[in-house]
Amino acid sequence: MNKSINKLIIILGPTASGKSSLGVQMAQKFNGLIISADSRQVYKEMNIGTAKITKKEMKGVPHFLIDIVSPKNYYSAALFRKESLEVINKYHNKKNIFVVGGSPFYIESIISPKETFNIPPDKELRKKLSKFSTDQLFNKLKKINPKTAKTIDKNNPRRLIRAIEITKSKNKKIKEEIPKFKTLKIGISLPREKLYQLIDKRVDLRFKKGMINEVKKLKKQGLTWKRLDSFGLEYRYISKYLRNELKKEDMAEQLKFAIHDFVRRQMTWFRKDKSIHWIKSLKQAEDLIRKFL
Repeated sequence: MNKSINKLIIILGPTASGKSSLGVQMAQKFNGLIISADSRQVYKEMNIGTAKITKKEMKGVPHFLIDIVSPKNYYSAALFRKESLEVINKYHNKKNIFVVGGSPFYIESIISPKETFNIPPDKELRKKLSKFSTDQLFNKLKKINPKTAKTIDKNNPRRLIRAIEITKSKNKKIKEEIPKFKTLKIGISLPREKLYQLIDKRVDLRFKKGMINEVKKLKKQGLTWKRLDSFGLEYRYISKYLRNELKKEDMAEQLKFAIHDFVRRQMTWFRKDKSIHWIKSLKQAEDLIRKFL
C-alpha cells in the first residue's frame, strides 16, 4: 500500500436513504469510482433482496466489490478490507475514491482497522456455538460484550457467532502496516417517518420484482435455510414464509417493522461518530466534497 496520505470520501446512512444514488451523482461530478461497502451486495444472484444497484443506475461510474462471491461461500470484513485496499492502491492516483454503503463494520475495516479483522476462525468454537439458538447466542454475547450486543443484528446467527469468537479470542494485536487516509464522511439525514415510508415502499416494490422467487432460486441451488437466514431480514422472513412459519401478508408487515428496527440500530451506531457530516441536500454534499478535495 502506498504510504502517502490518500483521500477517501465515505457516503453512508441507513437503509433506503439514497446512498447509492448520491454516490453515483458525486462520483460523476468529481471523477470518482465507488467501492460498495455492503456486506450482502458482494454476493452474486442476490439482487432484489439486497437492493443491488443496476448497471443502468451506475450511469457509467466504475463500481467495485459487487457480485464477487457465490452465496455458498463465506465473505468477511477482513476480505473486504484486503480487496478494498487493492482497489484504492491501484486507482487512487487516477480517480477520487468513494466508499458507499451502510455496513459500518466494512467501512471501519478500511479506515480504522483493528486487530479483530485478523483473528482467524475458531472451528471448534463455531461448531459448539452452532448448536445454540439465536436467542441463546445473543444472550451469550450480551453477557461478555454488551457494547457490541447493542448494535449487532440480534437475529443473525453468523454475525453473533463471529462477535463471540472475536470477544473470546486471546489473540494479541497483529502488527500490520496501517494505510493513512484523510476521510470525509457524509451521512444522509432523513426524518424517521419519511425513512420508514421509503422502506415500506421499497419492500413492496421488491415483492413485485420477484424477491420471493429469488429466495426460492437460492434454496434450489443448495443453500440451507440457516444460510439464507444469515443474509439478513429480507431473506430471513421470506424463508420463514416458505417454511410455512408465516402467512404471506404477516411476513410482509413483520419484515417492514423489522427493517424499521434495524434502521434504528444503524443510526445508533452512526450517531456515535461525531466526524460524520449529516446532509439534507445535494448542494451540501457537493460543497463538502469540493472543499475536501
